[in-house]
Amino acid sequence: MKRFICILVAGTFAALSWGQTAQEIVDRMDAAMDEARSENFAFTMDIKMPIVGTVTSRAYTWGDKTRLEMVEDGNPVTTWIDGPTEWTYDPAKNEIEIAPHEQTSSSTETTGNMEMFEGITDGYNVKIKKETPTAWYIRCKKSKSNQDKDDPKTMDLIVSKDNYMPLSLSTKASMVTVTLRDLDFNITEDMVTFDPSKYPTATVIDKR
Repeated sequence: MKRFICILVAGTFAALSWGQTAQEIVDRMDAAMDEARSENFAFTMDIKMPIVGTVTSRAYTWGDKTRLEMVEDGNPVTTWIDGPTEWTYDPAKNEIEIAPHEQTSSSTETTGNMEMFEGITDGYNVKIKKETPTAWYIRCKKSKSNQDKDDPKTMDLIVSKDNYMPLSLSTKASMVTVTLRDLDFNITEDMVTFDPSKYPTATVIDKR
């Protein structure tokens, strides 16, 4: 009897999963995003380019504060931005450079990239490409009614079956593929605040 009940429950969940359309999955994802919505978030961005390869960066945001982790020529470099000031730590040189922060820099771009997760499928037709035990793989194709020239023709969206949150969003334009992934709303202020005590031996170069 116990085995029969387990099979019945498993079958019910499977049927519920298979019965969902791509749009229903996206609607539930939007609801999950709205519930988790916060000014404090993090995500990873991969930019794949011909010859150059893949450049990966991770951005953390807490209000007006930002921390950016990038790899430059194989060397991980971290930049903290807080108001008019930014600190950049280069571990290869063991140097901390303090400089004025320009508004046209990464903090604005970070917000813009984050907006790619909002209203993901607006102006797109969606279809399930494949399904695994843990995620749905959804192809988003630009609809004929979408006249926004900046919108890519297609996007690939992966949605978690565990919590309906987006696992990644990818698009390609002019031979460059951009993927946003690992979205996280569990960010604390100390994660984006520069702490000089963690770099006691670093040389400080103040360019303010």
